Amino acid sequence: MLRLQLQQLALPMMPSPGHPMKCLENDPLPVPHEWYQSGDFLIGGIMSHIIYHFQIQSFEKHPSHELLDITSFVTKFYQHLLALAFAIHEINENPKILPNITLGFHIYDNYNDERMIYRTTLDLLFRLHHFVPNYKCDPQKNVIAVIGGLGSDTSFHIANILGLYKIPQLTFGSFAPGNKGTTEFPSFYRMIPNEDLQYIGIIKLLLHFRWTWVGIFSVDNDSGEHFLQNLEPRLSQNRICSAFTEKIPQQSQLHGMSEFNAIIARLYQPFTDIRARTVIVYGETMIVISLHTYLYFGDPGYNDDPSSGKVWIMTAQIDLALTTLQKSWDMKFFQGSISFAIHSNDLPGFHQFLQLIKPLLTQGDDFLKDFWEQTFDCSLANSPDQMDEICTGEEKLESLPRPLFEMEMTGHSYHIYNAVYAVAHAMDAMYSSKFNQRAIMGHKGDRDLQPWKLHPFLQGISLNTSDGRTIYFDTNKEATGGFDIMNFVTFPNKSFHRVKVGRVDEGQEFVINENIIVWHRTFNQGLPISRCNDYCLPGYQKKKKEGKKFCCYDCVSCPEGKISHQKDMEDCLKCPEDQYPIKEQDVCIPKTMSFLSYEEPLGISFSLAAVSFSLITASVLGIFIKHKDTPIVKANNRAITYTLLIFLMLCFLCPFLFLGQPEKMTCFLQQSAFGLIFSLAISCVLAKTITVILAFLATQPGSRKRKWVGQRLATLVVLAISSIQAGICTVWLGTSPPFPDLDTQSLNEEIIVKCNEGSLIMFYIVLGYMGLLSLLSLILAFLVRKFPDTFNEAKFITFSMLVFCSVWISFVPTYLSTKGKYMVAVEIFSILASSAGLMACIFSPKCYIIMLRPELNNRQHLMNRQHIKI
Repeated sequence: MLRLQLQQLALPMMPSPGHPMKCLENDPLPVPHEWYQSGDFLIGGIMSHIIYHFQIQSFEKHPSHELLDITSFVTKFYQHLLALAFAIHEINENPKILPNITLGFHIYDNYNDERMIYRTTLDLLFRLHHFVPNYKCDPQKNVIAVIGGLGSDTSFHIANILGLYKIPQLTFGSFAPGNKGTTEFPSFYRMIPNEDLQYIGIIKLLLHFRWTWVGIFSVDNDSGEHFLQNLEPRLSQNRICSAFTEKIPQQSQLHGMSEFNAIIARLYQPFTDIRARTVIVYGETMIVISLHTYLYFGDPGYNDDPSSGKVWIMTAQIDLALTTLQKSWDMKFFQGSISFAIHSNDLPGFHQFLQLIKPLLTQGDDFLKDFWEQTFDCSLANSPDQMDEICTGEEKLESLPRPLFEMEMTGHSYHIYNAVYAVAHAMDAMYSSKFNQRAIMGHKGDRDLQPWKLHPFLQGISLNTSDGRTIYFDTNKEATGGFDIMNFVTFPNKSFHRVKVGRVDEGQEFVINENIIVWHRTFNQGLPISRCNDYCLPGYQKKKKEGKKFCCYDCVSCPEGKISHQKDMEDCLKCPEDQYPIKEQDVCIPKTMSFLSYEEPLGISFSLAAVSFSLITASVLGIFIKHKDTPIVKANNRAITYTLLIFLMLCFLCPFLFLGQPEKMTCFLQQSAFGLIFSLAISCVLAKTITVILAFLATQPGSRKRKWVGQRLATLVVLAISSIQAGICTVWLGTSPPFPDLDTQSLNEEIIVKCNEGSLIMFYIVLGYMGLLSLLSLILAFLVRKFPDTFNEAKFITFSMLVFCSVWISFVPTYLSTKGKYMVAVEIFSILASSAGLMACIFSPKCYIIMLRPELNNRQHLMNRQHIKI
């Protein structure tokens, strides 16, 4: 509707030939401030440095008497006007730019009110001394371009009017990406990059300092809403939480003290959250002024409260400023603030230009009187509001603290200056073009330039600035570039100093030098911490608190076998397979290699036992060979006895395949040799048992078993039984042989160096076959245990096999329940124990007779007695 009304307002209102139109002689609402300097072409300016509160109309008297009520100036922004005037002055003095053409300017203020934005914009286009919309009452007024405004809302309100006439509008504020602009307002140019780069910079800044619990203050308008919609998802994506989000209305929008007090209560409460030490502020300078006001009235002593120390992160539209009503306030509350700033540069001659600004010397500037009086707290001569102190007009601008006025050119002023030069260079390029010169100069002269003809040249402009940078507009008519990162250092004299501490470039490169940042005094120059809770120390991991934001969490110890070597780790890390965590679980150290070595006590014990048992067996074999012709040796197949002793001796030597670090050859032979040797030993025992049975049966009258008694049957039994085990081992070694392996999982602090069986099935088949032979020997021996003693070796075999089976039955659960080298120890012990059981039970009685009771070792005695008592 507003756009339609403006279009209707802008329709050509041509006077009829018989009734020439005249401009009105008085205005319903006089605008009290303007700065006009004549020229062939005018560059308009709409600034934002005066705050008015507009009274509600009573309709009881003329509206011009009650509508405006001036309250205060943001005197710092007066520099924006001076930057525009300085640029015009330089261009007019420069014969290389627009020779023979003089530029002028006409500057208004928008008074931070929508109604006045439209009014002053219409004044800029159609009024010199009288106000008639759509009529040029002064034929000399030729506005070629307009610079303004500072904020997005102000700029778009201006564009609603300028767009109708296709007058170029160059803004000097940073706006949200994707906001109105190129499509809706084709005449809209942005001298500053959009805010998207600031979002990236804010996230990288928070991540750099590990600030994850931050507050947000945002202006309460469309721009603020757009900012929140873009920033908050980015915060979440980077594991950053907003402790609070509050919208700040401008003071000019408030109506009454009750609303003012309600805003104070709403804003001050989250401000007291001492965990949220970092606060992001989005908006314009007026928002910081409003926030300063709300916090001041919420608690006048907040500046001295140690818990009030914050790290303020401010966007590029914000500058630290005070209104004339706040001149007595200091800025230490904002000590250590970090701001994304528009790039600026000190221009030669600007400082001298400011020194020439005097109330008595500067002509046509209606702003200067109020600026001077409110800034220096004095009254100029003939002032209606007479103060006690009279202004001399020689007061020094450089004596003012920075929140009131700066002598160095600010970022916004610098881009106003560049905007003027952009327009001038575009005009110069157009006049330099032969084609355009013919079109322009054809019949109307070089002074009749229409603003819309300037657009192609503005879009193609490439402006080299005084600091070596190049400014040009992209396809969205936005100037390219990045942002500086500034640190505010405040002083007791209510002033401050900016220190450049970093930058964020258009290529998203982020640079920060934290060593030169000065923090708020409450942090004692330590890095501020802005978190929901303390860091989780190394050795701990985060655990989410139910019902809380993900930035608020508990810290729990890492699970067994895992570590966290940094603060605030989401999950603990598993150590590499060859490492394990120390007790604190914050670092991994190498595991030790674990195997049963010859050097450790257990290995030495087994080695001594194996050698001792082998020597004993060899001694027994020697005794049996020496007494080979004695009846007790000959009684139970002398050859099988020798064979059994030899294999028992080899059984005692098997542990040496298990001791020491496993290697390819030892692993290859270990289990198969053990299985085959033991099978041979058991087969010899089984052969001896069968020999006892056949010998007894052969003594029966008429028995045909006599032909089976002898060495051939025993040898056949041994070969048949052992060949089966040999076949099993051959298949095992041929298909899936054992190999050296590292077990990193079974023990936390050790790597088990072991022989991998290759095939557990084949391993248990070998053990099972041995068990079957042992069980068969035990059963047969048990059945013949009551045979006459003359032939009876069976009861010794029974007892030996009972010991043997007991050992290996106990071996299985023990072996499966142990880990590492102790598994090897269990197997070696079982080998030694079972072999020793066979050796002791079978051969100790015979050795006793041979060595200690030789009188019993004769055939007659053995044949005649029923029992042998030992």
